[in-house]
Amino acid sequence: MTEGRKLVSIMIPCYNEEENVEAICEAVTEQMEKLKQYDYEVLLIDNCSTDGTRPIIRRICKENRKIKAIFNVKNFGQFNSPYYGLCQTKGDCAISICADFQDPVEMIPEFLRYWEEGYQIVCGVKTSSRENPIMYRLRGLYYKLIRKYSDVEQIEQFTGFGLYDKSFLDVLRKLDDPTPFIRGIVAELGGRRKEIPYEQPQRRAGKTHNNWYTLYDAAMLSVTSYTKVGMRMAVFGGMIASFISIIIGFVYLIMKLVHWDRFDAGQAPLIIITCLMCSVLLAFMGFLGEYIAAINHRMMHRPLVVEEERINFEES
Repeated sequence: MTEGRKLVSIMIPCYNEEENVEAICEAVTEQMEKLKQYDYEVLLIDNCSTDGTRPIIRRICKENRKIKAIFNVKNFGQFNSPYYGLCQTKGDCAISICADFQDPVEMIPEFLRYWEEGYQIVCGVKTSSRENPIMYRLRGLYYKLIRKYSDVEQIEQFTGFGLYDKSFLDVLRKLDDPTPFIRGIVAELGGRRKEIPYEQPQRRAGKTHNNWYTLYDAAMLSVTSYTKVGMRMAVFGGMIASFISIIIGFVYLIMKLVHWDRFDAGQAPLIIITCLMCSVLLAFMGFLGEYIAAINHRMMHRPLVVEEERINFEES
């Protein structure tokens, strides 16, 4: 670190980004070299890539000692690895940015400007996206639902792209949460915050690693961490289903009494009631199971990640 200059850490999580990792490092380095008042480090944390990402990272780190790398021993998921990477940074602030160029590197100077004005957290908030418009709208609906039913303030269209002051990073390091949800933690525990709108560009190269399962996993993590809506839905859903079942049974009884000599519905009412009750029970048992699984995972106190190798950390 150069004496007298603040150190800015740029944390870039990677997973199968062989087409992007070198380009994102060049773009970030170019941006930081323009900002002469800052020193910088780039931390690449690789979540056990299976393509040619790691050899490229090794070469980049060899060519530039300011670029560091952590290799995970396996894939620890889309939340643990970036969170752990932020906790390993050494800067006065850290900026989290994706390797696929969907987080614009051109926003780094703006983040730093607001940080210098006293903001502890500067968030990039999407106002639009050049990706699939259906997925963008579905995410928007999801964020609104979580924000409405959460006990904690939530930030809509925030994916983790932003700047975090060292004081907030110290808070992250002290948390004992094996399933951290950085988007919720920022809203819950973060200090003075500035939200910067931006349009999300298309992925530069390669294919997205998100699918319906990973999106569902993210949704359930936020639901089970910050809302009681699942359990409340189970209670109210069960009450509504019971009420409907009682009405159906009552109507069947009246019709049987009034038209006892002609009315014969057979087993239809019983089948309808049974199917209704079973479907409701199964749905909400699964929902409650998500909460139980989240509690169980937190009780295990497993490490966020297990490292396989570190590169260029010798000076630290």
